[in-house]
Amino acid sequence: MKHYLLLFICFASVCIYGQDTDYSKELTRVQATIISSTTKLPLVDANIVNLNQVIGTTTDDDGVFDIRAKVNDTLHLSYIGYKSIKVRVTNDWIKFGNTEIEMTDLALALEEVVVNQLKLTGYLEVDLKQIPIRSNNRYRISGIPNQGYEAGQTNVVNKVLGAIFNPADFLYKMFGRKPNQMRKLKEMKKDDEIRNQLSKRFDREMLTVLLQVDKYDLDEIVNQCNYSRDFIRTANDLQLLDAISECYEEYKVLNRNADRKRNKSKTTP
Repeated sequence: MKHYLLLFICFASVCIYGQDTDYSKELTRVQATIISSTTKLPLVDANIVNLNQVIGTTTDDDGVFDIRAKVNDTLHLSYIGYKSIKVRVTNDWIKFGNTEIEMTDLALALEEVVVNQLKLTGYLEVDLKQIPIRSNNRYRISGIPNQGYEAGQTNVVNKVLGAIFNPADFLYKMFGRKPNQMRKLKEMKKDDEIRNQLSKRFDREMLTVLLQVDKYDLDEIVNQCNYSRDFIRTANDLQLLDAISECYEEYKVLNRNADRKRNKSKTTP
């Protein structure tokens, strides 16, 4: 009887230990406190995004955040004036609870701004030529309701359609080769905390991390989608996310239509 009891205790201990240490298969809560590496004070309203689950949160007044994650998920931590970092969720972190994470501050330098004042002559015909023309007109493709592009060119429709039918086109390569990253767009738009974070940012950092592209390619995507340079320069990160998401959804519709036409031409004798 003693042997059976001992075996039962050992079996129960193994089961409990396994339950306590195996967090890799399900979402759980991870908590940490973010502090400055120089002042050792908590950083309030730091941005945290789980890149795998595409959910976000911010630190409270004590620098503490709490977010759902699995083991091996990557968290992206960012704060204005500090170097952004990525941290990986581990079993130990989940098991032992709140941990302390330091972020390193960066020296902020203002770029030189050159202001070009208009030199007006008093002659209307001459002065009008000095005023930059900014066209932020939008157009939409028939058959796709409530969707549209911003454009200042007359051949924008042909340009976008060309992006679908030309396999060498930038959008074709970018959207076609990054399906997983582009699918994250929908998840990002669903998370209110991520949208709130992006609405306050203009650095494109979170977008480049989530979509795994550099800033040049990010701007080029929006440019190829025929949004104006004014929009690219002044839009916040949330507006840029919506623009790319809108463009991608239209790309998928047009690409499906293009595939049907290609398949139809192959089967037609």
